[in-house]
Amino acid sequence: MRIGHGYDAHRLTEGRALILGGVSIPFERGLLGHSDADVLTHAVIDALLGAAALGDIGKLFPDSDPAYEGADSICLLERVIELLRQHNLSVGNLDVTVVAQRPKLAAYIPAMRGRLAKACQTEIGSVSVKATTEEGMGYTGRQEGIACHCVCLLKEGAQE
Repeated sequence: MRIGHGYDAHRLTEGRALILGGVSIPFERGLLGHSDADVLTHAVIDALLGAAALGDIGKLFPDSDPAYEGADSICLLERVIELLRQHNLSVGNLDVTVVAQRPKLAAYIPAMRGRLAKACQTEIGSVSVKATTEEGMGYTGRQEGIACHCVCLLKEGAQE
């Protein structure tokens, strides 16, 4: 077994859609980034790549490459899962925490879990997504951005 941790943060900005875990969230602002800026999926990707010792999201999908401008992060995650399979690894579980003062995310968590589970070729029961605030403290508390942590477990062999 291999354990990985991923972290990502993006600034909130006007004129962008808010995408978290592959789910479009109605909100007056979205996240700034080269791709769709899905901070949740980016943290998952980094956790998986870290567990496999295969680098990070910036190494595989550099923001200097125009091919990834506006990219769907769930598609990038699917590519990472295929890379893991080439290394005889599969997802054991994901535990994700989104840090955002607003919007409230509870209603969207089941859809996020479903999108992530499908992309990772695993059962929904192996994917946990939680949301928390920082009680108004720091950049997430001031609603300047959203951050996300992910811990994952990889197993050797194909998903059962």
